[in-house]
Amino acid sequence: MTMRPYTYLTLSMTPDSAPRLAVSFHTADLRVHAGVLDKPRPYLEFATPEAVVSISTSGAGPVTDADLNTARDIFNAAARYLADCERLHSEQSAPGKATDQTAA
Repeated sequence: MTMRPYTYLTLSMTPDSAPRLAVSFHTADLRVHAGVLDKPRPYLEFATPEAVVSISTSGAGPVTDADLNTARDIFNAAARYLADCERLHSEQSAPGKATDQTAA
């Protein structure tokens, strides 16, 4: 059985706690954009037809050391995600292996 692509959003609100919003993209329809806005400040955006998540500098202000650390963390996590996707794709495409489209 093949799962259909989806975007999942949850909002949790409990007394005496800050609200928590979670966005999960499980779709090939994900688009990723990066650029620099007018101020100038960089941004990174993940978007589907259902949701958009934007990341920019602290307080939408000048780039700080903390912003640089966050950008490096994003870069390293994306590199790991790519490596994991490539490895798993290769394993799933190997002769005798079922793919997500043929698995029951």
